[in-house]
Amino acid sequence: MAIHEKTLIDADRLITSDKLVVDGVDVSGHWNTMILPRTLKDYDDDFETKIKTYSGAENVHRCWQCGSCTNSCTMYAQNTDFNPRYWIYLVRLGLKDEILKDKDIIWQCVSCNKCTNICPKDVRPEGVMKALAHWIEEEGYGSKSNSSIFDEEFTRQCLERGRIEDSEVMSNFFKNSKQDMMQMALHGWLGIFVARMNKWTELRQGNVFRFLSRTPIMHSLHMGLSMFIKPKTKSWGRTGDVLKQYVKEQKELAHG
Repeated sequence: MAIHEKTLIDADRLITSDKLVVDGVDVSGHWNTMILPRTLKDYDDDFETKIKTYSGAENVHRCWQCGSCTNSCTMYAQNTDFNPRYWIYLVRLGLKDEILKDKDIIWQCVSCNKCTNICPKDVRPEGVMKALAHWIEEEGYGSKSNSSIFDEEFTRQCLERGRIEDSEVMSNFFKNSKQDMMQMALHGWLGIFVARMNKWTELRQGNVFRFLSRTPIMHSLHMGLSMFIKPKTKSWGRTGDVLKQYVKEQKELAHG
């Protein structure tokens, strides 16, 4: 039987009596802490194999639980519940339900790759975190992260036209992620525009072209035009079909 670490002990299964005397000895307080028995039956022997089909998690079986990944983790320094070593441990045991308890924080990995660089067994913990996040999304246990929504839109344009248009990528990203594009524009794009327009001294000195070069007018016009005119890479029709078929086959090969 597997040996379980203390993280698997639920707090509500701990029992501590305020006053307890055993054979005339006062054992009140932490001395008398008892743990109700718990039987884990939800092992999935194929779970590790399933996670290994995702890109980046191929070496999860190499982990020997040294803890270097968690010790170097950027997110662990901010939130001690973010524990890559523990989640890899759960993957190897096949405890899906335990992993799903943390489904709201696993996606917070910032891909700094400190864990991957320090890992002595080349497990690539960053890849395992991404694999778990994708598994949670695909199985319907959580909503898609903004990064996945952006990746899907970016990939869609690449496959359809062999190129991307910044304005369309951002427009569809905001729409699919249900973010307020106008709010983002007012706090971001418009702020940049105003900051650049603040170079009135250039205009007063007669440097008209230099003044215009410091404003995003032309770039904005190009982005607006690209929303209506969507050119493809030359001869992309056949190439795109071949690439789409290849991507489809690879997904089926990896995930069935």
